[in-house]
Amino acid sequence: MNILITGIHGFVGTNLVQHLGHVHTIYGLDIISPEKKNVVKTFSWEELDTCQELPAIDVIIHLAGKAHDTKNETDTKVYFDVNYGLTCRIFDFFIKSSARKFVFFSSVKAAADSVKGDILTENVIPHPIGPYGESKIAAENYILPHLLKHEGKEIYILRPCMIHGPGNKGNLNLLYNVVSKGIPWPLGMYENRRSFTSIDNLCFIIDSLLTHKIENGIYHIGDDEPLPTNDLIRIICEELNLPNRTWKINKKFIEICASIGTVLHLPLNKERLRKLTENYVVSNKKIKDALGMTELPVKAKDGLRKTISSFKKSEGL
Repeated sequence: MNILITGIHGFVGTNLVQHLGHVHTIYGLDIISPEKKNVVKTFSWEELDTCQELPAIDVIIHLAGKAHDTKNETDTKVYFDVNYGLTCRIFDFFIKSSARKFVFFSSVKAAADSVKGDILTENVIPHPIGPYGESKIAAENYILPHLLKHEGKEIYILRPCMIHGPGNKGNLNLLYNVVSKGIPWPLGMYENRRSFTSIDNLCFIIDSLLTHKIENGIYHIGDDEPLPTNDLIRIICEELNLPNRTWKINKKFIEICASIGTVLHLPLNKERLRKLTENYVVSNKKIKDALGMTELPVKAKDGLRKTISSFKKSEGL
């Protein structure tokens, strides 16, 4: 197939090229256009409507977007210009083109900033908080009315939870840096569970979407097993051959410290404590049922070990 990937030079785009490039013909669409192995050519967004060299495309995978800024320093307009504006632009191109499949990477944050109940499913009424999730749900809402309109068009909105793998520079890398310095983890009393998405499982799902005909719609993406943060700390320590410095400090004391931190604008405040200790479990049942499988190929712990090992190698350890 001829596949056009937007945001091809990002973390997910790079991994998809490595996974799909040996079988399919890959083209890119990005704000930068250096040569990339297994990519025929990367076009700029300015060339999208005017370029005569773009061949007939079978599949468009839309990755380009403004990532969640955990420091909240990004202007709301930037999120909407990129996450909503570019999505509208490439989706309009898809509708007019001969391409058959469109895969949009949204986020679980478009559905919910916090999970109410035990698990987040596709049936949730979206209630994003903040410009990142709000811009993603706006993009979803632009696409949704078209799901059943165009015969022969297959349209998928994917909501992955935290994606990780070699080359990832996100929150998992930040946690790794804390643990690798021997800094104790003081929140051992909290037994929260979180879902993750291994890049290998994600690539497997995308590959399966290309070869299966499944119902148009929204699909949550995550590994099969959610993990407690304490298990993640333990895995990092094991990969680094470090002692596990997880401290089980009384919750009341931690909450008092977080309250003081809120008043004094310290790193540990009530909102950050909530984020670090809340459950965020995402169901992947719908996508697995659609693909006719009971489990994904990579176990959550194995995927995390591979990611942590890559961090270790990048530091020459």
